[in-house]
Amino acid sequence: MTISFSAAPKKIPAVIITGFLGAGKTTLVRNLLMKAKDKRIALIVNEFGEMGFDGSLVNGCADPDCSADEVVELANGCICCTVADDFLPTMEMLLERDPAPDAIVIETSGLALPQPLVRAFNWPSVKPRVTVDSVVTVVDAPAVAAGKVASDEEAVAAQRAADEALDHESPVEELFADQLTCADLVVLSKADLLDEAELAAVKKTIKGRLRDGVEIVVASHGELALDVLLGRDAGAEDDMDLRLSHHEAQHAHDHDHDHDHDHDHHHHHDHSHDDFESFILPTRCFASLEEVKAQVEAAMKISGVLRIKGSVVVEGKAAPVLVQAAGPRVEAWFAMGSESHSKLVVIGLAGLDKQAAQSALGEVETV
Repeated sequence: MTISFSAAPKKIPAVIITGFLGAGKTTLVRNLLMKAKDKRIALIVNEFGEMGFDGSLVNGCADPDCSADEVVELANGCICCTVADDFLPTMEMLLERDPAPDAIVIETSGLALPQPLVRAFNWPSVKPRVTVDSVVTVVDAPAVAAGKVASDEEAVAAQRAADEALDHESPVEELFADQLTCADLVVLSKADLLDEAELAAVKKTIKGRLRDGVEIVVASHGELALDVLLGRDAGAEDDMDLRLSHHEAQHAHDHDHDHDHDHDHHHHHDHSHDDFESFILPTRCFASLEEVKAQVEAAMKISGVLRIKGSVVVEGKAAPVLVQAAGPRVEAWFAMGSESHSKLVVIGLAGLDKQAAQSALGEVETV
């Protein structure tokens, strides 16, 4: 009698893309989708704040045949804070599709700790079918070359100095360290803005903060080959003891981190979200693309503002203008086929001047 054993079905690879605000995650994802060709890639987009604009950015700039229902946005808080309410049902919905995705890409909030999200892949309904192929941390190379982790560290330092209750390390620096600790691949973005010596120095700095065997690659304008981002087979959900965040490691002797989701939730809020806020500004109709850029640049100079993103309307133009700004870098472009929300989301340090941001963006006239 011949007995045959069928091989266990291959798990769907999931790639988690993390990194600080403005590091270049969305640009990387956009290029990944354009190179996907015949691969069915499901994208989960998450952003801190009330509106998830990164989905709009991807829809407007990726393959025009990619329909909106292939992009799932979780706009009511970062994934790692709402895995029980949003992330898991979203994953289960994707797994019910026929055919199922060939790969799943998750672009996390710039403020999200990756560790709790990776741990969520051990959920019984997800673990048999999906594995974390890799955690990709996108790093702003020019910022690191300047001794920072983001383009506007001065505002963070000022806020830290004014609050004696904060830990010795700033929350942003701690978050950056946690994103590196969890990484299987580090992408140094905006490499075209550095010379070879500066880039080598950045690589040396980052390498000293990584686990053994983590690869560092460089990218300009988010350009990377698809096989660099997919196919690493890290199985990150199975070795979380090697990826503990700063606070998880500090309290490891008191807690079972594989089961205590409340602990993750508590520390994430204590050391990340409490230091940031976001709000949405309805926008007027602008006269030109140049005016959009100028007004956003002015708003980015307000103390505490870290990022501005969204979509606006330009007079006489059918296509909306999609906006992405972090630090001194402001990107704005027309995107045919995208829906305009005529709103901008401003993300920054807690207590930033909302009125000043509104004034900098011009007098609001609802479109």
